[in-house]
Amino acid sequence: MAIYITDECINCGACEPECPNNAIYEGGVEWAVADGTGVEGTYTLEGNKTVDVNAQNTPVSDDYYFIVPDKCTECVGFHEEPQCAAVCPVDCCLPDPEREESKETLLARKELLHV
Repeated sequence: MAIYITDECINCGACEPECPNNAIYEGGVEWAVADGTGVEGTYTLEGNKTVDVNAQNTPVSDDYYFIVPDKCTECVGFHEEPQCAAVCPVDCCLPDPEREESKETLLARKELLHV
C-alpha cells in the first residue's frame, strides 16, 4: 500500500528529501512522474490513465505535504521501512488502507520508476 500524509502534518518538510522516488511534495505544488525518476515518455497511473511523464499534475493537497501514490513504493527495494514515516516528528505518514499493494507490486513500481 502507498503511504499517505494525514492532515496532522506540520509542514516541516523532513520527509521530502528522504523519499527515494521523489513522491513527496509540498502542499500546492504540481508534480510530474519524471521528477526524480528515470521514466521517459508515458506512464500509466492508477486507474489506467496514461500521462506524459513530464506533464504537471494537480497537487494531491494544497494545505500540507503529500505523497503521490503512483510514485510511492513504501521504500521497498531501497530501505527496510518507509523513510518518510521514520523521520516524521508527528507520525503522520501512515499506510493507506485504501491502497493495499503486495511487495511484488511495489518492487515492480520501483523498477518502472528507476529504469
